[in-house]
Amino acid sequence: MPFAAISYRIKPGHEDEIARIFADFQRVDTPNLSGKEGAQVGRLLGTAVFVKDDTLVRVIHYEGDFAAVGAHMARQPGVHQLEHELAPYLLEQRDTSTAEGFAAYFRNAIMRCVSQLSVDTYPSTA
Repeated sequence: MPFAAISYRIKPGHEDEIARIFADFQRVDTPNLSGKEGAQVGRLLGTAVFVKDDTLVRVIHYEGDFAAVGAHMARQPGVHQLEHELAPYLLEQRDTSTAEGFAAYFRNAIMRCVSQLSVDTYPSTA
């Protein structure tokens, strides 16, 4: 049940424009994540995006290898289109035009997880 969160620092006052960009997001071609040899190493289970003031957070629910999530997203045309449209609203520009640049940003932008709770980890009362 792992979740990860990616942060973006954005220019305040553009929440509606950013919401429109994400509303038009082209979903990934497959939720299945492949490793270097092509074998499935995980799955994207869902994402959510939150924005307030100067902070945008993308929450990613996944199974498997998180590094494969970044590699998978770096290969998606819709992600590159979103990055292009989002660029004018970012406080700090970054190079996500290449798979390597995107992977580096993805690694650096991940937020520290301090807690993950679910029904699967709920204490038994039996």
